[in-house]
Amino acid sequence: MTECNHAHWQPSHDYRPLEQGAEKQTWAVVLLTGLTMVAEIMAGYWFNSMALLADGWHMASHMVAIGMAATAYWLARRYVHDRRFAFGTWKIEVLAGFASAVLLVMVALLMIGESLTRFWSPALIGFDEALWVAVIGLLVNMLSAWLLRDQHHHHGHDHDHDHDHDHDHDHDHSSGPGKDLNRHAAFIHVLTDGLTSVAAIVALLGGKYFGWGWLDPLMGIIGAIVILIWAKGLLRETTKALLDREMDDPLVRRVREQLEQMPDTDVADLHLWRVGRAQYSCIVSIVTHQPYSADCYKAQLAGFPELVHVTAEVNRCGESAQVDQRD
Repeated sequence: MTECNHAHWQPSHDYRPLEQGAEKQTWAVVLLTGLTMVAEIMAGYWFNSMALLADGWHMASHMVAIGMAATAYWLARRYVHDRRFAFGTWKIEVLAGFASAVLLVMVALLMIGESLTRFWSPALIGFDEALWVAVIGLLVNMLSAWLLRDQHHHHGHDHDHDHDHDHDHDHDHSSGPGKDLNRHAAFIHVLTDGLTSVAAIVALLGGKYFGWGWLDPLMGIIGAIVILIWAKGLLRETTKALLDREMDDPLVRRVREQLEQMPDTDVADLHLWRVGRAQYSCIVSIVTHQPYSADCYKAQLAGFPELVHVTAEVNRCGESAQVDQRD
């Protein structure tokens, strides 16, 4: 083969937005929550507060989960040009989100078990001291939530490659940044920490002023149930992305309808899966009697910027067939 530059047909498979800002913020939250975790756990044992212990131990899991999120950003960035990852490294971040959701479930179950134990074996609580630590924990959670908030800041990669072959790489990410499941998982951990902090404060106030010692373990159980509900939603989102369960996405129907607008065209097989937050890869098998090329069908999908990698296969049934003149 004569020497030529094939770089035009070998674009990058990096479908991730630039995440340096999110990575730095996540590491900052790891440090912040680590210091608070130590203070809350020590105070919880010292003052015999189950709600405070639940807050502290959940913050420990939160610190681990945020650490996984930050590590996932680092790994995805480090291996972004590694060709062993066929469609980029975005799913490293999704995997971290899934692991965080599993960790949330484990922590919630431990909270329920420990709270039930406290129902049967109440312990004396140092209310005044524990309240101060719980309020500090809540403030830390509020600051962490602010750091991890979704800023809707999108760095687009507009790479228009006019490819004259069967693989189309149209890197127009103008369809929107999509949801960062890694950041979302970290944010859910912050929210659950905030919830347990509020529950601890309510339980401590109730015990201090009304003598409701049973409120402390009750708040632990209520907080755990809410955590389980949030974890369920996060598990559903991350599992869907990891298992490529995208064929119920409305985009599948739109792609099929767009292709079948061409006369005498039948979409025999269609596969679509996410390779980024809002970016999809598509493989389509088309049956027609007409001499349409794969490029013709790829051009038909040019109006879908979320399709960043399209492979078209054209199968012809016969040599002479009438074109279906449908409106």
